[in-house]
Amino acid sequence: MDKLKNKGGRPPKQSGKRTEQIKVRITEDEDKALRGLEKEFGISRSDLVRKRVLYDAELILVNARELILQIDKVGVELARSGNNINQLARHANTIAMTGDPPTSVLTRYNFLMDQHINVQKELEVCLRKIIRMMHR
Repeated sequence: MDKLKNKGGRPPKQSGKRTEQIKVRITEDEDKALRGLEKEFGISRSDLVRKRVLYDAELILVNARELILQIDKVGVELARSGNNINQLARHANTIAMTGDPPTSVLTRYNFLMDQHINVQKELEVCLRKIIRMMHR
């Protein structure tokens, strides 16, 4: 009965255990800024320093909430342009029922559709880059 009973939980780490500490003196303003970054990015002070100093100093930390809001705005604008293209298509179909649609309407529709597809492809590429950067 002298043996310790295993209470469960995570087993102790065998390697990669963080045992060393560093101390840094900072001003009150720097401390406030650091605490603000902790809250903004939702990570601990230690993780913030580790990621920023050790791994990729040139990487910029991203505020995920702000990024999502901006991506949402881009999506709304893309949807608006898609609606405009649909209105042009509807207009062209209405004209086609009564006769031949004007070449200008078809040309404008094709131009806008090509532009819309190109912007959508660029957006997908940018989003993939952002996602890759966030996973580092």
